[in-house]
Amino acid sequence: MQRTETRPGRELSHDAIVVGGGHNGLVAAAYLARAGLRVRLLERLGQVGGAAVSAQLFDGVDARLSRYAYLVGLLPPRIVDDLGAAVRLAPRRYSSYPEVGEAADVREFYRRCRPVTQRLWPTLLEPLRTREAARRLVARDPDASAAWQAMIEQPIGHAIVDGLSGDLVRGLVATDALIGTFARLDDPSLQQNVCFLYHLLGGQWRVPVGGMGAVTAALATAAADHGAEIVTGADVYVVDPDGEVRYRRGDDECVVHGRVVLVGVAPAVLADLLGEPQPASNSGAQVKVNMLVRRLPRLRDDTATPEQAFTGTLHVNEAWTQLDTAYSQAAAGRLPDPLPCEVYCHSLTDPTILSPALRDSGAHTLTVFGLHTPHGLRGDLTGAVLASLNSVLAEPIQEVLMNDANGRPCIETLTTHDLEQSLNMPGGNIFHGGLSWPFADDDDPLDTPARQWGVATAHPRILLCGSGARRGGAVSGIGGHNAAMAVLNLHRVWT
Repeated sequence: MQRTETRPGRELSHDAIVVGGGHNGLVAAAYLARAGLRVRLLERLGQVGGAAVSAQLFDGVDARLSRYAYLVGLLPPRIVDDLGAAVRLAPRRYSSYPEVGEAADVREFYRRCRPVTQRLWPTLLEPLRTREAARRLVARDPDASAAWQAMIEQPIGHAIVDGLSGDLVRGLVATDALIGTFARLDDPSLQQNVCFLYHLLGGQWRVPVGGMGAVTAALATAAADHGAEIVTGADVYVVDPDGEVRYRRGDDECVVHGRVVLVGVAPAVLADLLGEPQPASNSGAQVKVNMLVRRLPRLRDDTATPEQAFTGTLHVNEAWTQLDTAYSQAAAGRLPDPLPCEVYCHSLTDPTILSPALRDSGAHTLTVFGLHTPHGLRGDLTGAVLASLNSVLAEPIQEVLMNDANGRPCIETLTTHDLEQSLNMPGGNIFHGGLSWPFADDDDPLDTPARQWGVATAHPRILLCGSGARRGGAVSGIGGHNAAMAVLNLHRVWT
């Protein structure tokens, strides 16, 4: 497109300005630049990646941990292939401990879910279907009506109780409905159902080789190779509905203009940038603890090796009744005791995040993800996580923690408050305010490209491209892809 001068003090115009350099923003920028559009991406921090980054967390310890996001389950291979991104994902040798996936009733439960997940998964990279059109699509499979009813129309807790026996098995399956979501399994809002659906849609969750930062680096390289301009340290403070974006970079005040502006920040943050009232949104409900250990700790259960338990997802205090009790305690303002947790070891699947010396020493990383810790909850979250983990270990985890160069234990706790402060995620919600169904309501207007792709805001020239988009959430790139597709549809109208 021809570059045109704008009013004095304003930079040359762009086809698209992308606000936020998380993985979704990078995907959007890469697609648009690949199509020949002039794209500038503005990232507030000194590096791109957002929540999908790796970092050397502990002084003098040569290990790069996936600091926030840690597994990949929803990144469509098509996005990676389209962009030529050098993303490598590795399957885990074991899926979970305790191992319940081989139980006949669990296999049958997931088999009954497949008509919904297999039909809906490809649609995430297509224009939105209405709810009824999505139901008809699923109904092409025999016996799919019951699966649709169980997963979409009624609380998922009912299907879990009806289809599975045993407190532990029910709880381990139910955790997929609760990651980052504060709800009971019979909540009439069905927010737990949406979370459950997204966890099953992409199939097996895999380990990013080189850490989560390697995924971001590959997407950033792809975007730059296609011609996108990436600017870090660019703190956007105003977005105008006419496409003007104001940002600070060091001591400089900058103004840039785009025919469209794609925003990878949460809708509540966008409202601030627009000078509008913030929309209502849900807060987060999770705590993440990153650790480096000298060796894997021994388990109380001596029928499984530490390698078997920690390679997949080690479920701790996540039986059905424990999940329900923990929710009740947290809802009453008390720290759950015991705290439901999930643990896994990245370095067992991908040792490249450790230096050769650390690998040879037997050191490993551990990631612990705690549930039912809503944003307003107070208390010793680190202590609660460690106490919960120790309940299944034959030795306290503290005894195998490495120390950094200053003699401090190699442990980092990230709460919803930390996410709000460091990543500008309101309420620490990892989904930018809450997940939504991957289809439109039957009466939703789908009369513009932005609405058709689930990326619309109240302003025609401003589109969502992050986790706040209709099909955003997790490390998927889907929000970025869909925003780019909406822009390319608009571009055909412009030209």
